[in-house]
Amino acid sequence: MVTIIRFEEIEGWKQSRELALAVYQTTASTGFVKDLSLCDQMRRAAVSIMANIAEGFGRGGNKEFVQFLGHSRGSCAELKSHFYVALDTGMLARQQFEHLCRLAGATEGLISGFMKYLQNSTSRGRKFVKANNREP
Repeated sequence: MVTIIRFEEIEGWKQSRELALAVYQTTASTGFVKDLSLCDQMRRAAVSIMANIAEGFGRGGNKEFVQFLGHSRGSCAELKSHFYVALDTGMLARQQFEHLCRLAGATEGLISGFMKYLQNSTSRGRKFVKANNREP
């Protein structure tokens, strides 16, 4: 079993960081000037994906971590829904939409896989590890 020391090592977090950057770059284009609230919602959902992975990791327990990963996955679905609105209103070109959806899908897949891993793990998380390195 690989031990993760920092949230920055989590593949889902790395992918969500790439997704957030793509969302920020895309929404910086002039088309999003028409709807600043959609731009803001897309950015907040993208940032929420990363933030919830980091916060869940910081809690130290697998049960809480899985809960926060669920929030991240929900924000990923929210973001994908916003992509459809942006596509339908002409703020996103089809190629941009497909690229962003691929990134979001990859992020969602990594999060889901990690959730399953944690749910099937016998470990309860870092905060339950005693000094002698065994769980209670």
